[in-house]
Amino acid sequence: MNALPLNLTEVPAEGAWWGTEAHRRFLLADAARQFAFFRRSIDSAGGFHAQDYDGNPIVGAPRELHATTRMVHSFALGHLAGVDGAGEMVDHGMKALWNLHRDSDHGGYVWSVTADGQIADGSKLAYGHAFVLLAASSAKQAGHPDADRLLADIREVIETRLWAHHHGRMSEEYARDWSKISTYRGMNANMHMSEALLAAHEATGDTEFLNRALGIYDFFIGEVGAANGWRLPEHYTEDWQIDADYEGNPMFRPKGTTPGHSFELARLLLQAWDLGGRKAEWLPDWAGKLYTRALADGWDRQRGGIIYTTDVEGSVLRRNRYWWPVTEAIGAAAAMLKSGDELGGAIREQEYRMFWQAGSRLFMDHDKGGWIPEIDDQDRPDAQQFSGKPDIYHAIQACLLPLLPGLSRSCSELPQLKDV
Repeated sequence: MNALPLNLTEVPAEGAWWGTEAHRRFLLADAARQFAFFRRSIDSAGGFHAQDYDGNPIVGAPRELHATTRMVHSFALGHLAGVDGAGEMVDHGMKALWNLHRDSDHGGYVWSVTADGQIADGSKLAYGHAFVLLAASSAKQAGHPDADRLLADIREVIETRLWAHHHGRMSEEYARDWSKISTYRGMNANMHMSEALLAAHEATGDTEFLNRALGIYDFFIGEVGAANGWRLPEHYTEDWQIDADYEGNPMFRPKGTTPGHSFELARLLLQAWDLGGRKAEWLPDWAGKLYTRALADGWDRQRGGIIYTTDVEGSVLRRNRYWWPVTEAIGAAAAMLKSGDELGGAIREQEYRMFWQAGSRLFMDHDKGGWIPEIDDQDRPDAQQFSGKPDIYHAIQACLLPLLPGLSRSCSELPQLKDV
């Protein structure tokens, strides 16, 4: 493959684009910029630096579990795509997970560690453990020699500590010694667990992983979403009743519903449908309803981008615009386009292009690589919620998943970037 120029930044306003060579080269060029930017985060002392907009280490920033695991997952995809040095990044991250985040005293994986390897926050969160399973599964697909060890360990932790067997979904959070610290239950951790379960099914062939993901969808989409106009409340009580008044961390637990998560789940539903042999015909129907509602509620018609949260009636709660909902809208629209005429078609292609135009104009850093995580009302980079560029995970999937020929991840079919 010829080397690709890294200045491919324009999404054409009209004419054919989806599935064209220009489309492919645009996605590969941004993927190459992202991998080059985040490769600089490696810390020889262990783990990965958080990076500012220029790629410099943010001094004193803790290494959080979801960031470490997402680096492993993303560079495992990069390794499968032939990215130079990606295998080194995966190996470095796998060592950090086992030697820094893994709690050899109490089991499980602590939320954050300091730059010198000390525990900063020993909490055991379902959200973080979901990403450990995702990292282990992607590392296994990439052929890492320690993937089976990590996969076996995280599977046991989930089975014995986090999976609520009588409900068929995840409990939420514990102290380092696994004592209960709250009765909170949330959709976000379960959504990401379903993503990891699908990846684990692909990596191992074990149908138990797929069945558990389907059970999560039955509750949050088939029961809760269907009863609430296809909006998905984020927060629940211990007995899984909607807690509409709950508001926690403004990034991970904002009040209300999150259109970006509905886009994300629409893509995952289609992936699960495909992995299950396309027999569960209700999954594409649910995906289409989630996507349509998220687009109607979330798309900012005046400014572009996707608003962060609404209430259960669709009224705006937080008008903040972050990069990740746009990337998930891209992934959902791409999955729709791959699903055939009933879900795809000309309208979906227009929406897919619209999302990429917003991503390119508002969030992509065409010069330095990576995506700006948040913008203000004047479309300028903002830093209310994030410091620097937090991770590669959402945006690299927006580039790579549309290039896969099918709906499931089928990582062996990733395009090759080794000459980019």
